[in-house]
Amino acid sequence: MSDLKSLFLLDPQITFLNHGSFGACPKPVFEDYQNWQLLLEREPIQFITNTGIQFLNDSKKALSTFINCNTEDLIYMPNPTTALNTVIKNLDLKAGDEILTTNQEYGALDRTWDYYCGKVGAKYIHQKISLPLGSKEQFLAEFWSGLTSKTKIIFISQITSPTALIFPVKEICDRAKELGIMTIIDGAHTPAHIPLDLKDLDPDVFTGALHKWLLTPKGSAFLYVKKEWQHLMDPLIISWGYHAEFPSESQFQDYHQFNGTRDFSAYLTTPAALKFLDDHDWESRKKECRSLLKEYYPIVAKELESFVLCPLSDDYLGQICSIPIHAPNPIKLKQTLYEKYKIEIPVVTFSGETYLRISFQAYNGVKEIETLINVIRNIKKETSLLR
Repeated sequence: MSDLKSLFLLDPQITFLNHGSFGACPKPVFEDYQNWQLLLEREPIQFITNTGIQFLNDSKKALSTFINCNTEDLIYMPNPTTALNTVIKNLDLKAGDEILTTNQEYGALDRTWDYYCGKVGAKYIHQKISLPLGSKEQFLAEFWSGLTSKTKIIFISQITSPTALIFPVKEICDRAKELGIMTIIDGAHTPAHIPLDLKDLDPDVFTGALHKWLLTPKGSAFLYVKKEWQHLMDPLIISWGYHAEFPSESQFQDYHQFNGTRDFSAYLTTPAALKFLDDHDWESRKKECRSLLKEYYPIVAKELESFVLCPLSDDYLGQICSIPIHAPNPIKLKQTLYEKYKIEIPVVTFSGETYLRISFQAYNGVKEIETLINVIRNIKKETSLLR
């Protein structure tokens, strides 16, 4: 698999095991991105106000086919944090309302919920999920034990950022629908990582990053909102779509699609990214990645005198895993891994625990994992950064 690294712009001197944070863009997709930017600069007026809008709609059609939803129900966003800020700001939260989530959510979104709940007196309930995960049934029992008569919204990651676990959001969405509770899914890591079928999943709101596992340039994500909620979704920026001179059939699209001068070239690369995946048999390569990760996850955990966080199954693991570590100085450990050993890998401090998180993309091979293992041994032998 590592032969694919030559198709990416990554520094060949760096052992790159952090695809999960911001992704990595292949050369053909980045070239497509630059071509769109060049087209923009050659005739900015026509691009921003005319032809570019059609290109944007074509890109949304390709994306909606890939994730199986209606094109008019999704909009492009620069990142999932912006997407979910748009949603959360518009929710009619009242004092005493409860938002049920887990204790493993992305820190930026925890802060967003804390901010808006704090303004009205709503409660953001972090339901504790025991680690390591034992079973899907265990997870669901623990999660739903946080349900009360005041629960108005369920917010949950499909793949968690700090612990890199796949949560059973399909089962959660199904039960929430029976209970009449709104579901908001943070799928930042989902598109092109694990299967995504929005018509089957049927959440009320879903956001996903495209610059991670779908391999587009940075600053490309989407927000999906079910039709019955779209009328609530005012944009963060009020602009030409409000009382549009030439309104479309969708206020949701008008409000969010054109809100000032911006370079939306990254959004237009979705078709090129999907073609890259098809051209390189990405499904087979993802399968190889998952297989190698399952093989080496317990091996690296053992080197760190730690444990895996879940059963070694596709139900819980994709191409990313986290290992609890004993690191007295996590910042110094991360600096040492990068500056001395040229390994780009996150050391995540979260909720009182520290994790080493490994992303395994198709440009990685066994060599990178073995390099990491040897470096861990050296650090344990020569420093007190790992205990």
